[in-house]
Amino acid sequence: MTILGIGLDLVTVSEFAEQLQRPGTTMLRESFTVGERRYCQSKGTDPARSYAVRWAAKEAVLKAWASSRFARSPQIGDNPYPLIEVVNDAWGRPSIKLHGLAAEFLPRVRVHLSLTHDGDTAAAMVVLEDPGELADLIEGRETTL
Repeated sequence: MTILGIGLDLVTVSEFAEQLQRPGTTMLRESFTVGERRYCQSKGTDPARSYAVRWAAKEAVLKAWASSRFARSPQIGDNPYPLIEVVNDAWGRPSIKLHGLAAEFLPRVRVHLSLTHDGDTAAAMVVLEDPGELADLIEGRETTL
């Protein structure tokens, strides 16, 4: 088991809400999956809080991934956000589901996620863990891959 990268992101909820309310914005449709939008809209009168923490999670994944590439950005196109989805299990526990190129580039990576809110701040922490040979490749060790 090897830690490939760690990412942390903070979002100011009120500023994020303002961004979502700008006329003509396509941020929700272009950055969040249908499931994420459904979940956030179900959160009552303040869906911006749920969107903000999911945005922080997506950013934290990208930061962790970039650090695993020795500070080079992940090469997954201009809009990687819909490829990184925050999902909740039956008990409401959040986790990350990768789609498309993100899933292809990180096939066996476990994504550990922690989300939090406090006042006007939403935060996410992500740890990318490789349980085996992918870490060996990144670190230049012999592998059977």
